[in-house]
Amino acid sequence: MSYVLSVNIGSRVEFDQASVGHTGIGKRPVHGPVEVRSPGRHGSGVAGDHISDARHHGGEDQAVYAYAREDLDEWSVELGRDLRPGLFGENLTTVGIDVSGARIGERWRIGGVLLQATNPRVPCRTFAGVLEERGWVKTFTRRGLPGTYFRVLEPGTITAGDEIVIEHRPDHDVTVAMAFRAVTSQPELLPGLTAAGEDLPEDLRRRVERRTSDPA
Repeated sequence: MSYVLSVNIGSRVEFDQASVGHTGIGKRPVHGPVEVRSPGRHGSGVAGDHISDARHHGGEDQAVYAYAREDLDEWSVELGRDLRPGLFGENLTTVGIDVSGARIGERWRIGGVLLQATNPRVPCRTFAGVLEERGWVKTFTRRGLPGTYFRVLEPGTITAGDEIVIEHRPDHDVTVAMAFRAVTSQPELLPGLTAAGEDLPEDLRRRVERRTSDPA
């Protein structure tokens, strides 16, 4: 069974290494049901969760961020330290499901909420500063396990322990991990993202258009 290990929210913390001087990336598990809804153009889709840099984070296509406990465990071994749920900034720490392998447009039912996979998480200097790992952005990019952002199609509540059910899997092969490689280390993959059709979020669509209009 695939399920939510924890639901995590972050509070504003002053942080000099963040571009805006503060961050909400270091999230912590909370108990009980948590409201999840579309945040509109700004903010988090998870009630009580703080977004500092609204220019690059939050909004409809980045309403909820999920990361797999199994991938955190792999990082724990590589880095030689325990990584608690929420440390990567994820709202949902999952068990038993390939989060980065989700296809763009894939729909997950969790509790009373319906989510749709949209984008990979791209590492930034705030993430590197929080992890305090030398060369972290390059290391994270090289591994290619970005976790997945979701938009909220149907609001409701999510509680730790809720089952994750894939209600719809598109018939294309454009995964979140492929989109991550396309926007980071392998830009030659960008044109292939169009196979996702209407499921491709606007920001990825713009990247593809720039690539195809200027192949050099």
